[in-house]
Order: sequence, then C-alpha cells, then structure tokens
Amino acid sequence: MYFNKRKNGAFWLSAMATLVLAQHPIVYPSAGKENVSEMYFNVKVDDPYRWMENGESERTRQWISEENTVTQNYFKELNQTGKIKNRLTQLWNYNKMSAPFKKGNLFFSFKNDGLQNQWVMYVHEDIKKEGKVLLDPNTFSKDGTVSLSGTSISKDGKMLAYGLSKAGSDWVEIHFRDIATGKDLPDIIKWVKFSGMAWKNNGIYYSRYDEPKNGTYTSKNEFHKVFYHQIGTTQDKDILIYEDKKHPEYNFGVSTTQDENYLILSTSISTSGNSLQIKDLKAPKATFTVIESSFNAEVDVVENSGNEFYILTNKEAPMYKLVKLSLPEPAYENWKPVIPESKFLLQGVSFCNNKIVVHHLVNAVSQLHLHDMNGAYLKELKLPAFCKLTAFNSDKAYNFATFSTVQYTSPEQVFYYDAQKDESSLIFKPKSDFESDNYITTQEFYESKDGTRIPMFITRKKDLIPNANTPCFVYGYGGFNISLGPEFRIDRTLFLEAGGIYCVPNLRGGGEFGEDWHKAGTKCSKQNVFDDFIAACEYLVKKGMTSYSKIAIHGRSNGGLLIGAVMTQRPDICKVALPTVGVLDMLRFHLFTIGRAWTVDYGCSDNPQEFNCLFKYSPLHNVKEREYPATLILTGDHDDRVVPAHSFKFAATLQEKQKGKEPVLIRIDVNAGHGSGKPTTKQIDEFADMWSYVFHHLGMHI
Repeated sequence: MYFNKRKNGAFWLSAMATLVLAQHPIVYPSAGKENVSEMYFNVKVDDPYRWMENGESERTRQWISEENTVTQNYFKELNQTGKIKNRLTQLWNYNKMSAPFKKGNLFFSFKNDGLQNQWVMYVHEDIKKEGKVLLDPNTFSKDGTVSLSGTSISKDGKMLAYGLSKAGSDWVEIHFRDIATGKDLPDIIKWVKFSGMAWKNNGIYYSRYDEPKNGTYTSKNEFHKVFYHQIGTTQDKDILIYEDKKHPEYNFGVSTTQDENYLILSTSISTSGNSLQIKDLKAPKATFTVIESSFNAEVDVVENSGNEFYILTNKEAPMYKLVKLSLPEPAYENWKPVIPESKFLLQGVSFCNNKIVVHHLVNAVSQLHLHDMNGAYLKELKLPAFCKLTAFNSDKAYNFATFSTVQYTSPEQVFYYDAQKDESSLIFKPKSDFESDNYITTQEFYESKDGTRIPMFITRKKDLIPNANTPCFVYGYGGFNISLGPEFRIDRTLFLEAGGIYCVPNLRGGGEFGEDWHKAGTKCSKQNVFDDFIAACEYLVKKGMTSYSKIAIHGRSNGGLLIGAVMTQRPDICKVALPTVGVLDMLRFHLFTIGRAWTVDYGCSDNPQEFNCLFKYSPLHNVKEREYPATLILTGDHDDRVVPAHSFKFAATLQEKQKGKEPVLIRIDVNAGHGSGKPTTKQIDEFADMWSYVFHHLGMHI
C-alpha cells in the first residue's frame, strides 16, 4: 500500500512508495482534475486533464516522475524481469547490414555489430569488401539519443548530407561531410522537418519551418517552405524556392531527377494524396509545370528519360499503375500506360539494366516481376517465401542490383542480382541466436463483422500445436495506407521462444489491397478497423488456438489508437492491452504538431458529422467505470509526432475509472520521442519491461 500527499502545492511520494508490490492493490499518483469542458455542436465534453497537454510544466513533470516510480517499482517485483532482459539482449546481439547502394564510384551501406545504439554508415570501394566507417552517430552522444534522420549523397559520390535528430524528435539539423576526408563542413541547417535532401550541383534543396516561437514539441507546424542551400554559405543565405502563404497546412517535399535536370515538387495536405509539379532546372527562368493538382490521388515520379517521366499513381487505379508522360504535354489524357493496374497491389517500381522491376504485394507478401521499358512482362524474380522486400537499389544504367528481404522468422538478408546473368546470390546473412529453422509462418483468412475477408499471419514453433492455453500476441495497425507485410521483430522472438503464437491481421485502413481497402478504414468507416481486429481475436479463440485470458494486444501510433478503441469497446477481448504512443484523444489531435495532416484518415471534430463518429470511438472519451484488462501504456516525453498528452490523459482517466483488479500503468520514456532513432539500450529496456508485464499476466515463463 502507498499514499500520495501534497506539500506546498506539489505532489510527492511517501517513503512507503518504495514498497509497491505487483500482487498488491496499487494507489496511483493523484492527477488533479480541473473544471474544463468544451462544447461541440451542443454536446458538452469534459476535459479535466487538459493541463497535461503542457508537457513542460512543473506539474506535468512531477506527475510523470511519480507515474514512472509506480511503474518501475511494479516491474522490480516481477521475478522474470532480469532474465527477460538478459535473453532479449542476447537475441538482439547479432550483426546487421542494409543493402548497399552506389553513388559515383563508391558503395554505401549501414551496419550494426549487434548492440550499437545507432547504425553506422560505411563507404566501400568494392561491394565485396568490408569498407570503412564514414559516419558513426554513436559518437554524437553518450546515451545514443542522437540519431541519423536521413542521408543523401551527391551524384559524384563526393559529398554526404545527413540529418541529426535529438531525443527522437522530428526536428532535424542537416550537416555535410566530405567523403574523401571524412571531415564535416561548417554548414549547418536548422529547423528542418519532414524533408528530403535533394542534390543539385554543389548544394541541396530541402524543406523546413520557421523557428518555433514557443512550444517546440507541441505547437502546430505551419507554413512549410522549400529552400536551396549552397555549400560553403550560411543558412541565412539560403534561397527561398517555394512557399504558399495562403495554405499554412501544406507540406512540401522536393527531389531532383537522377540527371539533376529537373526539380520535383510534391505538395501534401494529409497522409494520402498529393499534387505534383516539375521544374526544368536547365532553363533558369522556367516555372513549375503542374502535373496533378487535385490531392485526390498519389502521384510520384520514379524515373525519367530526358523530358519523359515515369509516374507511379493510384489516379483512377486503386491498386496503382505505372504511366509515362512527357513534360510538354502533361495533361492526364496524354498519360500513357506502362504497367497497368492489376488485381494485386503495385507496391513499388525500380529500374535496372534498362528494365523495369515491379514490386507487387500478393496478400501482403512481396513478389518481384521484370518488365521491359515498354511494360511487356518478362519474368518473375524469385524471393524467399512469405517475405517482404525491404530495399531494391539499382539504376536503369546499372547491370546489377542489391536487394534485401525479411521474414517473420528470420532477420534481414541481402542479395546481389546480376542482371546480365539473371542470377541472384546471397551476399549477407546475419548470425542470429534465434533458431529460425524451428519456426513457421502461415497465413489464414477470417471474416470480419460485416463479412469482409481479412488475412492474418500466424507465426509459431513448428512443433507447437496451439490450444486454449497457448499465449497469443496480436499486433495491428490499420491506417494511413500502410501495409503490414512480414517483418522480423527481435523482441517478438522472445515471446515465440516461450511458446507463444504471434498474430498480425491485415486490417482495413492499411494499404495491403489498395486505396479502396485504405478508405474502408477511414473517417466514419474507422470502426471497420476495430471490428477487423476484434474479429481476429474471436477467430483465434473460436479455432481453439488460444483463449481471451491468454491474449495480449499491441499497437503503435495509429495502432495505439486501435488498441485504445478495442479495449474500451471490448475489454473482455484480451488479458493485456499495450497501447503505445497512441492517438487517444480524437477530438484534439489536430491541434498539435503535424496532427492536422491526419484528418483525411480520421476526420476532424470541427466537422459535425465527423465529430459524432470520432466521439463515439475516441478512447479517451469512452472510458467508463468498469473492468479493464491489465494495461501498460507506453510513450515518450519528447514525442513531437503524437504528443504524449494523449497517453497522459488516457492513463489518468483509466486509473480513475478502473473497477477491476488488473493494474493500469504508464511507462514514460524520458528523453525519447515517437520511436524513430531510439537507441538500442532504450529499446531493450522498453521491451524488457513490456514483456515482463506480458509474461506475468499471461502466466508465461522464460
């Protein structure tokens, strides 16, 4: 038992707080409620924990500290925490390598020797040789919280532009390094966010915001601008290339073609759909030519040959198609089909040896097909079974490519494709302590509430026959046109080794089956996503593969919303719920950082019809006094993508209204963001805590 007391207006913990036992009732830190409410179309909505939206206030920081104390004391009493962390560290400790790519006369790759906090960039004169370190972000901080956030190498392979992110923030600083000497230039570009680095001659195009005047981690990101930076100059001399003063919500992404003759400007107002413009850089006075302006479709340049451009698009093609257009005649009626839409999702297109390499998703599994430059089908390029293609690096002039694949049961492997011999060979296979050959992935289909057929990947030990006592971990996302294909999650191997089954349903809202599948899980159809996930759990129980008391559910970001909605609608569906960095306040998400861009998927509480839909499922607003599963909410205190106030307010509300005996805890990672660039040590610490919690409540043993 422990108590909270107030002293001089601040919360503090009594000495008895150090004796919190996992098996005893928990007294949660007091989160003072305020009389705050708002009217939405004649509906009064209380928001008593709105003060938590100020993550930098002394009051919020004190609450964070107290909650972390409660949570860490709980973990200390779980008798497997040490064993789990040790085994997880062993599993994590294997060599990793990305598929190399070529620039100029050099090759580049990223490697991690196992437990390095951040991946290291290497340069190779020969693809078959080890190479030497070009950039080691581990040297930028003692705790590994400074990470690489994008790299770009000049056409001649002589100069590297690289972005650095601190504490997992989306804010980036761009630096430059001479590849031959390995030394940095004095140039630094600040306040960059959601930007590429596109080379042209001796400089780069990039996108940034103005320096925030306050609320660096929470304030709205508005008035994105495109600049050109010339190497050897200061940032104040950068040339403004493009802005739109009438539309503060527009985001601009720029790239240059391989020949650096054209500038590609993609404008977005959300996470799906864009406008596209192209500028001829050979003509100094040229203006941008509009290719598409509706924002109703994805339109992306993937290659050019002079003034002819290959465009990957879902315009009038929900499963995507590849078309070709010429700059003098960019009107849609002049677009020529190259790879037509098919019944399988056209996930991506690359070029190699004057051939087109087409990446299809077939029931969320990668397939590669080779076509000639006119689109005629040639053959299939074989890939491992049940895999996801994670990279394909080549150029239309190269007679080779490198590519990498990953499976649920084995980590990323790298292949070399000889286009002249039409042969692929394995050039890198990591040495992992996880015995991949002892595990298997299958794919099953089940019906959702409305009869829609949903695929689900199930991974387990080969000799395991699942039954009602089998622990089951169900992971989902279901949003923003993102496809969940096979992937190797190191931390999941711990669960598999302990005899669990790992299940990943491909929910609507994702991109596995094209734009129609995506839209079927958006706005006022978002409930379909939750129904799909609930139906997956029901299917697993009905098939006798597990039981509700043996299920843990997990999702990150939009997936955190998924878990929050599922556990508030159907708290009986699982024993453990793990909403992570989730969007949980569906009435105010658009008011912070880049949240407004999500309204195309979610809708917005400013719209009366969409408010009704959002209010009906918003996790924060649907917590009632009832029994909830054992819940561990995970977030980072510097998350400037999904601000941590979502998790703070949800945790305080759940702790207030939990009527069952299961704990509701929140783990707030200090000096961490949404997840990108999180150092290995922090990842291992987080997953060790998460799995200790899961193992304890599912009755599992390592």
